[in-house]
Amino acid sequence: MTSIEAQDLGPLWDRLGRQFIDDGRTNIGFPGATDIAFDDLAGLWSGTLLNNIGSPYDGGHGRNHTKDLEVQVVNMVADILSAPPGRWGYVTDGATEGTEHALLDARRRFPDAVIYASAAAHYMLGELAEKLMMPLVVIGVDDGGRIDVADLAGELARRRDRAAVIVAVAGTTMTEAVDDVPAIVAACDRLSITRRRVHVDAALSGLPLALVPVDGVPRADLGVPGVSSVVVSGHKFLSTLEPCGVLIYGQPPMAAAAGRVSYTGTASVTMAGSRSGHTTLKLYKALAGLGTEAHRARVRHCRDTAAYACERLRRIGVDARRHPHAFTVYFPPPPPELTQRWVVPADDRCAHLICMPQVTRSDVDRFVADWQSLVGRRRGLLGARKPAMAAP
Repeated sequence: MTSIEAQDLGPLWDRLGRQFIDDGRTNIGFPGATDIAFDDLAGLWSGTLLNNIGSPYDGGHGRNHTKDLEVQVVNMVADILSAPPGRWGYVTDGATEGTEHALLDARRRFPDAVIYASAAAHYMLGELAEKLMMPLVVIGVDDGGRIDVADLAGELARRRDRAAVIVAVAGTTMTEAVDDVPAIVAACDRLSITRRRVHVDAALSGLPLALVPVDGVPRADLGVPGVSSVVVSGHKFLSTLEPCGVLIYGQPPMAAAAGRVSYTGTASVTMAGSRSGHTTLKLYKALAGLGTEAHRARVRHCRDTAAYACERLRRIGVDARRHPHAFTVYFPPPPPELTQRWVVPADDRCAHLICMPQVTRSDVDRFVADWQSLVGRRRGLLGARKPAMAAP
């Protein structure tokens, strides 16, 4: 067996620290907030194992957990999302796990269920459908990325004998579009599809939209009659600095009725067994430590910065757009040279920047200036390559 020699890792940590700071200055393309600090929790990290194994609603045999706070986190998020008193939920390792839990619960209730989701839904949805061996029907979207409810209704009508699991999105990955959830529920009602579940993947936009609603943008939370479950990300708007999420059901899922495991003394109701209790501490600090009004101010700040970014890009001739609620500004794919410096993801239709709380107007100005400079250099090169005209 090869031995591992002890190393002095100080230089590595220093180098990574500098690298992460430098990279963070140009990372404007992915939705991760970094503006909330957790220095006051440092003493709870060293030498402390916190394992929230099993259900958050019973402690189990162990004592090294934060389940009491986890239940409070669930209730705080549930209140923001207008969940009824019978709510149930837990802290996940991300929005994808929450969606998987909702799909599995639907399959347990309705073994013949078909999943319906838009072409703009998260890329992991196809993998989840394959993993759970559930058929997936992909629905078209409009130009802004919202699900085409008429197309959805047509596909539902073709399979009225099958149960339906509709995954709506509140904040698509590229344009931050919000599906019209009330219209989706109404379509199911018109077709008399009663064996159904409507789950909302609200990873980015769920909390901001519930905290500061925008006229004309439909609700996408548990206050909409007919919505079964909603999942939000913690590392996006709540700035937990590590991937996590919170899954909320309006009523307890089938998993909530599971019996206790003798070894752990708690029910196995989550997708994973062991879960980080430290993540719950960060979520609790982000929610209870700041309070609702502070988060509403963060939402308004992000939207103001996004509106500024949209206007600045249009001023230099970029066809920039944003939904009225969105932190996201999307535009045609920029020159490749720009994305070598700036983290700006793109597909074949558009690219985007996302104005999370740490993104400033100065960051936007630097991005716009780099784009404008690059276009100017390209024009100069094209002009230099044109052949000289012959004298008359």
